[in-house]
Amino acid sequence: MSKNSKFYVKDTRTFSEKAKSFGQSLLFWKGRKKGMIHTRDLEWDDLRYIFFPSKLERYGYLGITFYKEDSEYYKAIYPLVLAMDYEAKPYWCPRWFLRFLHVFGNDKSIVRVRNHRLSNLHRKLTKGIIFWDWKTKWSNYDLRISISAPKHLQNLADDIEHGYYSRGRQEELVEQILKLDPNASIIWGSIERLEKQLEKLENEQTKSN
Repeated sequence: MSKNSKFYVKDTRTFSEKAKSFGQSLLFWKGRKKGMIHTRDLEWDDLRYIFFPSKLERYGYLGITFYKEDSEYYKAIYPLVLAMDYEAKPYWCPRWFLRFLHVFGNDKSIVRVRNHRLSNLHRKLTKGIIFWDWKTKWSNYDLRISISAPKHLQNLADDIEHGYYSRGRQEELVEQILKLDPNASIIWGSIERLEKQLEKLENEQTKSN
């Protein structure tokens, strides 16, 4: 802020006081509370996350959280995470430093801020690219992905959602068809075609009863 601004307030703290204040937001310090906002206590595991992350934690600086490497959701979303990492990480910047900023700047969170300067640096280096959330809604194949990223990455997320839904819905329909007719001929690729095939079988079974 310009010193000529009427909102400018001179920082009269000594260097040691500033250093102490900065240190309070870093490692081995208790989380702080201010009204409804609080930061967590940092632990030794945060150092491990920064310098020795597991495969599931490597891209944690984007905000993504995986729990199982062999899960179908991991396999579906992982290509998007790789593409986001390619866009977000400057070629000269190591990932451990981005994870450092994620912990000490953003409190290892997508909503909290532990240190504004480090948080702003994280956002600047990653161009504001972030993985907000992923979840399923009406069924286990109704995948919902929420990210902040350029249009081509948004399109990729949409394609993953639609593809995952299409495959899941087709598998569900085929299972229902084969229950009614174990010898039914299955042609994959269209939800609408399989729905019509199932409806026809259900109508035939109703008439026979």
